[in-house]
Amino acid sequence: MNRARTAPPSRRSILAGAAALGAGTLLTACGGGKSDGSDASGGGSGSWSFKDDRGTTVKADGVPEKIVAFIGSAAALKDYGIECTGVFGPTKAADGKPDVQAGEVDIDKVTVLGNAWGEFNVEKYAGLQPELLISNMFEKNTLWYVPEESKKKITALAPSIGISTVGVSLTTPIRRYAQLAESLGADLKSEKATADKKRFEEASARLRRAAKAAGGIKVLACSGSPDLFYASTPSGSADLTYFKELGVDLVEPDNPDEGGFFESLSWENADKYKADILFLDNRSSALQPKALAKKPTWAKLPAVEAGQVVGWSSEPRYSYAGCAPLIEQLAKAIEDAKKIV
Repeated sequence: MNRARTAPPSRRSILAGAAALGAGTLLTACGGGKSDGSDASGGGSGSWSFKDDRGTTVKADGVPEKIVAFIGSAAALKDYGIECTGVFGPTKAADGKPDVQAGEVDIDKVTVLGNAWGEFNVEKYAGLQPELLISNMFEKNTLWYVPEESKKKITALAPSIGISTVGVSLTTPIRRYAQLAESLGADLKSEKATADKKRFEEASARLRRAAKAAGGIKVLACSGSPDLFYASTPSGSADLTYFKELGVDLVEPDNPDEGGFFESLSWENADKYKADILFLDNRSSALQPKALAKKPTWAKLPAVEAGQVVGWSSEPRYSYAGCAPLIEQLAKAIEDAKKIV
């Protein structure tokens, strides 16, 4: 699965993504014009507002505290010290351990409203008396992992914020989550926040150097499901867009599915694109190397035979702390790779 391996054109369709507010802050949402969110305010007592990437401004008499978020959004906020009350989306792996998307979130201390696509316990959500709901947007104005069939009930319970993660480069959603975190009380000048940003910048510089010295090393971002192999389009992901800007030679599928996010291939045609490194989707919803080893065409791919497969967090947590290690990992893979195709 790449992002949401959906039947085109919608990413959502593939994964199968009167209410009382709490007794505290009363929030309202209203339409707004274009903004990069820099007009957010908060971090103390008094009024609070934030304009999201739909152009919607959410306002409150005070900083929201009962926050419910998509697990990746919660993980990004956690990196700035902002805790969420509840989460939804891939939170716990089959073995009970944190899903790769959970980041540093303590999954035993948050209420999990749903752990898979289509799961969202509205009654439990209402019981949390939410003041704010936050999620990524991989489609315009569509909150990730908020089920379409229960969307009206969910969004009636509390105002929502959507952060766009497509059609932009990686630094944009990272900046937006930093702005959101700051409005909710985070100190972006703290020692940790400063160190995290510095590490991200140094990792990016390292990847740029590695890509320049790579000598034509080609990287294919990909994902596997039982029936299909997906070759991802760099422009369809904020992180891949950024890596390409840094000089990484990413394979460009020549026949993307409708929507343009990836090209779906039968396993018989998984070798259509030649690559020295396979950047493999590491989410729990996608097949991992152990399962992929059972696919004859996978085992015969040059990068697999050469051991040049590196995990790809195709839904990263959009924070400096979350993305720096991913960039370092890719940089090392390119530094260590041999040209094989």
